[in-house]
Amino acid sequence: MLEPAYQADVVVVGAGIAGLTAAHRLTSAGITTAVLEAAPCPGGRMSTEKVDGFRLDRIGQLLNTAYPELSRTPGLDGLVLRPFAPGVLLHSDGRRRRAGAPAGGGSARGALHAVRALASAPRPPAALPRPLPRPRGGSSRGASVPRARAGAPLGTAVDQARLGAALTRIAHTPLERLLSRPEAPAGLALAARGVPARTVDGFLRPLLAALLCDPDLTSSSRCADLALRAFASGRLCLPEGGAEALPELLARALPPGALHTGVRVTSVATNAVTTAEHGVFRCRAVLVATDARSAAELLPGLRVPEFHPVTVVHHATDEPPETGASLLLDADRGGPVAHTAVVSQVDPSRAPAGRALVSSTVLGPPPPDLDTAVRIHLARLYGTSTARWETLAVHHCADAVPAMRPPHDLRRAVRLLAGLYVCGDHRDTSTVQGALHSGRRASAAILADLGATGPMHTAEPLRTAA
Repeated sequence: MLEPAYQADVVVVGAGIAGLTAAHRLTSAGITTAVLEAAPCPGGRMSTEKVDGFRLDRIGQLLNTAYPELSRTPGLDGLVLRPFAPGVLLHSDGRRRRAGAPAGGGSARGALHAVRALASAPRPPAALPRPLPRPRGGSSRGASVPRARAGAPLGTAVDQARLGAALTRIAHTPLERLLSRPEAPAGLALAARGVPARTVDGFLRPLLAALLCDPDLTSSSRCADLALRAFASGRLCLPEGGAEALPELLARALPPGALHTGVRVTSVATNAVTTAEHGVFRCRAVLVATDARSAAELLPGLRVPEFHPVTVVHHATDEPPETGASLLLDADRGGPVAHTAVVSQVDPSRAPAGRALVSSTVLGPPPPDLDTAVRIHLARLYGTSTARWETLAVHHCADAVPAMRPPHDLRRAVRLLAGLYVCGDHRDTSTVQGALHSGRRASAAILADLGATGPMHTAEPLRTAA
């Protein structure tokens, strides 16, 4: 028989970044905490595969230096961010044009230097890329606008000037005012604000597809505004060494013996967690910090959102395309790839010396013969042959990003009842920022309910079943 083998104040189920953040805050407050993870290592969807010296992210989430939780989360002091070149590259009508970058922002190669996450100050407001204002009148509401002419994916010079001014304003808009705007699907909200269709299709749609994995712009307009505000206030970037850098840093900050991998949780209660391998963990509170679908299996009645599927295709080449450290978006939607980058030019640690890593993201269900379709599309986007590129890995995740369709509660409850809590990006926004913030909210709720004044139990070593 399996017998109870561990006691702690709090048991956290799941070692993604939300659960690890909460665990770190709890242990820092003197609460003994056990983190149980079914996988062999922490991180959840923020995992990195190693293949022949390459570091390949599973879903390739973008970070932003403007995410507040990157600087507020204990344990991330050692995080190093590698920024993309300012703005993004747009491919439209056979040409590539930079958009969203400050005037005189320099070349793409100028962004290759490393920056510490906590020392990376956002650019001064006047030197930032910029999102959407509230409309004044809205003259083109719902109107059909012809595509921009070749070589001008952002429309006319007047359109570009208006977009720049709009992004500047949203960078300075207080969050309270931003979140008080009427909520609608992002695409409809942009049209209602009078944003020209050519600006939406030529810039905002491909940009929001990269930021929210939602090329159809069905996400809540408030979530879209938050994403555009972050784009306007900071720099898109990647964690040095791969996505796993975040969970690894958080895991290393926990006390020895707090994290247990390879432990499958089968049921939870307010004062106990039952596992397949180690019996019952007795505790005073349980925090379920898994993905939304797994959380609903442990917590019947919990809402399961829809998801945006994401497929990431990794290629190696000895002759990288000449785009520098840029994020390249397809404004034409002329193939399966939504965005792509030579990520080894952003973060050199992701590829062995003398080789380059190209990572490309496909949104929605992948097409048949995915690799061939992606190669054809990449050849057009980069303007070079991809026939000799080596396919390193294809990572498909059907539940990669929870959909945030309106009405979307940005602060979904993390306290279900006294002793039972839940956190994750499905309780906040579907971003790294949202996952970290939900972990902070959950730990604060637990500490308030426990009236934490110091350790309540002494953690015991984990024993295996007989």
